[in-house]
Amino acid sequence: MIRQIKACIFLFAVVLVTFLCYWPGVAGGFLFDDYSNLKDLGVYGGVIDAETFNSYVFHGWSGPTGRPISLMSFLLDDNTWPSYAPWFKKTNLYIHVLCGLLLCWSILLLLRNMKTVSENDARWIAVFACAIWLLHPYMVSTTLYVVQRMAQLATFFSLAGIVLYLYARLRLMLHPMRAYILMSLAVCVCTVLATFSKENGALLPLLILVIEFCLPSTGKPSWKWRVLFLWLPSVAIAVALSRYITFADAPWSNRNFNMVERLLTELRIVFDYLLNLFVPRIEGNGLYQDGYVISKSLFDPFSTFFCFLTLLFLFLGAFIIRRKAPIVTLSILFFFAAHTMESTVLGLELYFEHRNYLAALFLFLPLVYYCVILCKRFKLLPVLLVAVLAVLASMTWLRAGLWGDSDRLKLYWAQSATESPRAINSLAAYYIDNKKYEKANEYMELESERLSDSSLLTIRLLLQKIYGSVAEEQDFSLAGERLKNQQFDAQTVVGVRTIVETVLESDSTEYAHYTLQLLSTMEASPKYSQFPLFIRLTAYLRARLYLHLQEPLLANELYSLAMSRYNETDAALAMVAEMGSAGYPEEALVLLEQASGILNQQESSTLKRSRNSYEQEISYLEGVLKKATEPNNIVTEDL
Repeated sequence: MIRQIKACIFLFAVVLVTFLCYWPGVAGGFLFDDYSNLKDLGVYGGVIDAETFNSYVFHGWSGPTGRPISLMSFLLDDNTWPSYAPWFKKTNLYIHVLCGLLLCWSILLLLRNMKTVSENDARWIAVFACAIWLLHPYMVSTTLYVVQRMAQLATFFSLAGIVLYLYARLRLMLHPMRAYILMSLAVCVCTVLATFSKENGALLPLLILVIEFCLPSTGKPSWKWRVLFLWLPSVAIAVALSRYITFADAPWSNRNFNMVERLLTELRIVFDYLLNLFVPRIEGNGLYQDGYVISKSLFDPFSTFFCFLTLLFLFLGAFIIRRKAPIVTLSILFFFAAHTMESTVLGLELYFEHRNYLAALFLFLPLVYYCVILCKRFKLLPVLLVAVLAVLASMTWLRAGLWGDSDRLKLYWAQSATESPRAINSLAAYYIDNKKYEKANEYMELESERLSDSSLLTIRLLLQKIYGSVAEEQDFSLAGERLKNQQFDAQTVVGVRTIVETVLESDSTEYAHYTLQLLSTMEASPKYSQFPLFIRLTAYLRARLYLHLQEPLLANELYSLAMSRYNETDAALAMVAEMGSAGYPEEALVLLEQASGILNQQESSTLKRSRNSYEQEISYLEGVLKKATEPNNIVTEDL
């Protein structure tokens, strides 16, 4: 009993230290993807009723599932936008601690299933292993990056499923019916919850299969149950992923790598993950990983081959030592299995630290396991473990302190990641914010020449000149020619839209004409014809520019074209409102009729609000616009 209390006290101390280490980082602000994922909280004046709740929670765009569980969790912190980042970060910290406690419980149950150590040793192994994970500085970027609550919740529900499965497995011989019900619930319910938090939660059956592979045959569920609940879902995931396999030269036109290059590069990245997990550092390049060197072949760069051999050795070695060291096998295979979705054939960005939040759960277990086993022979091992925790805690505290100041954090990343266009863009923004306009332009001129394939830098340079009112026609022409040949990605789309919005704010008709020429140059490239997003966006942007130039007929024609390409009611009504607010009610009425037709054709399941709500809005707009066509009436800007 006393030994059990000691372990509980130590676990409580670990939780307390975790809060203390992370607390400086709670003060930080929102970053990057936080804005795009959270701004919908305020689209309809906040999430205040069932309709706005449905619109926000069930119409997410971050992944195929929409991730409604994660979106719903953000409502714990606020129901509108803009908001206050520390509220969200505190909740992330609570989830991180809960994940750590579930990890501790899962390791304890795992060791009870293995029956290789005493109960007292199992408690201390569980506490120390979860402490390393909780206090590891590599987890800071997931916990203090608000939007990565999605990765946290997928991990939380995966851990809940593992705990419930291992708990039921211990009781399989005594109460088989109840145990099978619990195990089935663990796989089915927790997989659904994890998947609707983030798609890699669908890997839970595979992760449990890995755990079962490393457990003794005693107490193993029947082969029929394993086939139905573990093997079939795992094979289904493998089949689904195999459909993405392609050997085309450019399978993803918004990426600067093909599938073979991605797989080769991921060898080095996964090795880098392992290196950072076992040899941690306070901070690296953070979210500025877009400058990561692509592996063109197994020997270019040569480190690709070295990483391939190392990972192959680990993978094959895990099977060879399974009977003698199942704990080691589990930690290795679980790590690889958790990377199956995000680090293989899907055309995602290459490098993100948060991909290890789930993968690293059992990675430190062998280290702690053998330290505790050998501590009776080597008395200093427990002291060494505590020293390791102290080092990790101090590094986490320092890293969290850096994350607590978002501006300083982004500047640190920008100065570290010299090959990252995003980092260069951020550093230029820092110069602009500090009114060093000439330095910003000089810096961007040099960097856009050095990294000549980056559309982000091309757009940034033009934006800076527009913002400073020093842009000339040749600047727009040069940018258009560069963009026509540069790599196209989501940043290009956002950048082009930002150029148009900046030009509209400048009230310059010359800039509006130059921007129309820029769009024409880009549209002439066959590359851009492959992107429906860009095609429909350019029609919309052209409409806004012509509206700015007071050419309503051309604007109306392009708005109509954009509406047909978007084919989405919310976008259509927004365009109607823009045309009407600009003082052209007759043209807006024509567009409104088209918007009404789009609403009638759109499936109710894809609408962000109820159909009745849209019909009321259309009726209201029609009344306002018809009234505005009468003499001595105008449409106000708050239409």
